[in-house]
Amino acid sequence: MSKYIFITGGVVSSLGKGVVSASLGLLLRACGLQVTFLKFDPYLNRDAGTMNPYQHGEVFVTEDGAETDLDLGHYERFADVTLGRRSNVTTGQIYGAVLERERQGAYEGATVQVIPHVVDAIKDAILDASGDDVDVTLVELGGTIGDIEGMPFIEAIRQFMLEKGKGEALLLHLVLLPGLLTGGSELKTKPAQHSAQKLRECGLHMDFLLCRTEGPVTKEARDKLALHTNVRAERVIGVPDVKLIYNVPFKLHEQGLDRMICTELGLPYSEPDLSAWQAFSDAMGAEQEVRIVAVGKYSGNADAYKSLGEALLHAAAARGARLVLDWIEAETLESGDAEAVLRGYDGLVVPGGFGLRGAMGKIRAIQWAREGKVPYLGLCYGLQCAVIEFARNVCGAQDAISAEWATDDEDVDLDRCWVTLLDNQGKATPLGGTLRLGSQPCRLEPGSLARDAYGADLIDERHRHRYEVNPDKVRVLENCGLRISGRHPENRLVEVIELSESGQWFVATQAHPEFKSRPLRPHPLFLSFIDAAMEQK
Repeated sequence: MSKYIFITGGVVSSLGKGVVSASLGLLLRACGLQVTFLKFDPYLNRDAGTMNPYQHGEVFVTEDGAETDLDLGHYERFADVTLGRRSNVTTGQIYGAVLERERQGAYEGATVQVIPHVVDAIKDAILDASGDDVDVTLVELGGTIGDIEGMPFIEAIRQFMLEKGKGEALLLHLVLLPGLLTGGSELKTKPAQHSAQKLRECGLHMDFLLCRTEGPVTKEARDKLALHTNVRAERVIGVPDVKLIYNVPFKLHEQGLDRMICTELGLPYSEPDLSAWQAFSDAMGAEQEVRIVAVGKYSGNADAYKSLGEALLHAAAARGARLVLDWIEAETLESGDAEAVLRGYDGLVVPGGFGLRGAMGKIRAIQWAREGKVPYLGLCYGLQCAVIEFARNVCGAQDAISAEWATDDEDVDLDRCWVTLLDNQGKATPLGGTLRLGSQPCRLEPGSLARDAYGADLIDERHRHRYEVNPDKVRVLENCGLRISGRHPENRLVEVIELSESGQWFVATQAHPEFKSRPLRPHPLFLSFIDAAMEQK
């Protein structure tokens, strides 16, 4: 039977509950325990798939095709686990399930209410996420204590902990300890006290209080918090700002959080071996640097391409280089001298996206890389834009477009569409859930850059896209020198392209390999790209 750790937040949002949860998962895994995760998101959306990246950040895709919160990426990377759709549950999913049961008569005519029906569905989701052979399930609640949309989840946690009993579940509460704006060193504890009071009003008592600060938690602040929140002083844990999120596990371990949690839950504890994690952290401070530019559509939000930045970081660290990653908004390259903006970088990445906005800027960046023999890595939309750039500037099809760029009421000349919907896809509406999602197989061509990078003939990568390279244009692309180096083994869809006989590292994939990269197991395609970029210097 699994033990349970609930992680809530107070005072302000975006304190880093996801990184704290992931760090704790890493520490428990290093102690020899099996862990899994569950993220509750109290919004009414069914999932993150249709949410604005500027507001919500990256949509992280799981192996089984769920479009989830980006915190699942933290969980997978830190704890080196593979999660699925059961690990991200929204209010929309809970209410959808309850209403469906009501329509089926499962409640036998009872008046359906938040308590007990919605709360029971939330508790069922907790049990469902635990799975088999799991020692600890970490459950993070999005938002801040006191948010009205989070109240059913808080009540479910209260009931769940009561039903499980002492030693089976515990609660960590993360708060902000601000300093005075006048430059004084005093940490203000009153907001944290109020947050703890709000928890008690909801019938919950925290077992550990985690404090996000700019620096260390002073003894005075720790003692005051212990007194006013009814938590022992040694269980007031500092979570100071760090330059790299991968250093957070060390901060928690130094204060004995992992040991105290195992003691509280009656779990075996052994000193975790963090030597490999320490070596990875040290490698990110290397003197040699590799300069990469990424041209995206949502570059104004650093979280919109979170997994991509981390995958590049993992690969650079593995090669003993310090990553310098600059983001450029694609629209800014649609006019002016793109070469002047991009000059001096060792490699170019064009990540995923949807729609016409910024596409011409991406195409200009790809042309710069192709003609200048700069290492290029295209991901998802980055493959589609590379196909259209090649069609226009090499194959002579100046009017080449993607069918995605046409408006709904526009009569599109399908012969212009080098990227299109396939016949069996039909009208891709509504938007939610109509993409090709999750793990898909790909067979790589012998002797290709992709095959050399992966070291395997058959691979699996996660997808999140709707449009495909037009099968009717493949022969023309190949005749003009574009190599189709990876295809779906069953339906022969284009999965990987590269330039043939160019002496250049130019690879684009329809997949999102960034989702599978790990700090201690960098993704092979990113390693190969970083190798080529370092040779460029």
